Amino acid sequence: MPGTAQTEVSEQINTELPVRIIDLTHPLEAGMPVYPGTPSPAFKELSSLENQGFREQQITLTTHTGTHLDAPSHIFGNGEDLDGFSVQHFAGPAAVISVNCSPAARITCRDLEAYLPSLHGCDFVLLCSGWSRYWGTEKYYTGYPVLSIEAASELAGLGLKGIGVDMISVDAPDAEDLPVHRIFLEKRIILVENLAHLEKLPAVGFNFFCMPLKLSRSEASPVRAIAFL
Repeated sequence: MPGTAQTEVSEQINTELPVRIIDLTHPLEAGMPVYPGTPSPAFKELSSLENQGFREQQITLTTHTGTHLDAPSHIFGNGEDLDGFSVQHFAGPAAVISVNCSPAARITCRDLEAYLPSLHGCDFVLLCSGWSRYWGTEKYYTGYPVLSIEAASELAGLGLKGIGVDMISVDAPDAEDLPVHRIFLEKRIILVENLAHLEKLPAVGFNFFCMPLKLSRSEASPVRAIAFL
């Protein structure tokens, strides 16, 4: 029935007007950072006010452009596509873990230990490394901290809906087999990459939304990620 999905979400999320809404999304624009080896988005004007009396653009981009989320079928042949998830899977209470460690460091279980009690009842864990400050520079693509296998496995055991990072990937750039992706995606824990402004969020006490485009049979999608405080 129309409205059923919206009702499902409202039952899980506090629908009172928030004090603040924080945009956690990088803009989609020409020349923006993309994962090395993938094409940049292209914007073509199809109609203009001067010629047709209205504006329309054609946009060409990959499903992993900008702030986006990965579904299990990104790396698993029998993994679920985005349309295998209900809309409520893309929203819920969240917590931020600060991982401002040295570049190229591994985030260990010990780094997570102090945060674990605050993660009870959370659907999303967002790792704030501060790496988004390098967005638009060459430094953004390498040297960012990533979870160790043990730390990723510990978070994967918490029953989360998703993990978010303010980096280009949850895996190191030289990780060809994408081990951290595999740990989470095999448990239906979606991955939200290239988040922005996580430093503006409190440690707990907010709702996170990362709504993908409603694509059929897609392994990923750009999202508009926001936090309700």
